Amino acid sequence: MKLETEPMQEALIVRALEPRLDAAVAVQFKDAIRGIAGDAPDRVILDLERVTFLDSSGLGAVIGAMKLLSPDHRLELAALNPAVAKVFKLTKMDALFTIHETAPKGPAEPFHAS
Repeated sequence: MKLETEPMQEALIVRALEPRLDAAVAVQFKDAIRGIAGDAPDRVILDLERVTFLDSSGLGAVIGAMKLLSPDHRLELAALNPAVAKVFKLTKMDALFTIHETAPKGPAEPFHAS
């Protein structure tokens, strides 16, 4: 799974660049996050705007990514497609994460929690 990172003043933005986060890419996703986690700031915002499909393996990969960060770091989610948001809500995993309506697109742009 291809990810793009962008350091911001407030956090590190990690953008998923593929439309599916499922069993086929879950291991690659976690490996990519593992490579990012060591140098991550206190807040990491996972921008899932391009992800239109997330299955249980993808959900497990996102939770696994959260666990890869040190305990004093937070993984937050942003820009969830309605279908992806529904998976988090139905499984009650939305309670584990701060979820933002949008992800910042530039250094000065704020983001909004939903």
